[in-house]
Amino acid sequence: MIKIIFIAVCSFLYLSNVYCQEMPPIQLDRPDQTESPFTVPKKYLQAEIGFTYEKLNKNFSSILLPTSLIKYGVSEKFELRLIAEIEQQKLFDYRQSGLNPLTLGFKTKILPEKNIRPMISFIGHVSFPFVATKKYRASYYAPSFRFTFQNTLSPKLSIGYNLGAEWDGFSTSPLYIYTLTSGFSVSSKIAGFLEVYGFIAKNYSADTRMDAGVTYLLNNHMAFDFSAGKGISSTSPEYFISTGFSFRFK
Repeated sequence: MIKIIFIAVCSFLYLSNVYCQEMPPIQLDRPDQTESPFTVPKKYLQAEIGFTYEKLNKNFSSILLPTSLIKYGVSEKFELRLIAEIEQQKLFDYRQSGLNPLTLGFKTKILPEKNIRPMISFIGHVSFPFVATKKYRASYYAPSFRFTFQNTLSPKLSIGYNLGAEWDGFSTSPLYIYTLTSGFSVSSKIAGFLEVYGFIAKNYSADTRMDAGVTYLLNNHMAFDFSAGKGISSTSPEYFISTGFSFRFK
């Protein structure tokens, strides 16, 4: 997988540099947990590839290598989405790894930003339980959805927030999601964020977390990112770190 990504990046680097001035900078759904309301430009393919290490407690940890979000712009307001993740888990000295259930979905714009009204989009996904390594297969199809919002406060500052729910494929009870992030520009190429987000499930304590990160724009079609976060509540993971590379091409 790493070799394929490297070849793809090298193959499209020249084209990206040629056309990078013709389009606005790439908009990402990573590295924060708040999904962006922006969609991929029409007829563009965008890949957001990352690595995440998460320490849940002293005995259990997980690694996503890679976590991949592939998006295709069907129109200026609609994109198709594919999520694929290879996960390795460690519990004491026992390790297992494999492909998580493959996820397909879409994002569509609902309303543009106007005065105090935020830009609004909707994201819908469904995970397929049997398109996965045997150890990671779920029992049911697992839907998820989010409403994404963004307000521009100034040319260098914005806030984004999501509300939604998801199912894990094993239980019929949903997990409710909320996020709030502040994005700020340090320069024309560097941007940062601070974020609070969490999960609420019936009969379970709330899981609240916080994170921060930075994005570096290589050109209008390529970006690197780094982020780290920690749990706030007793049910949250201890901490996580993540890094990634994203690119798009027509």
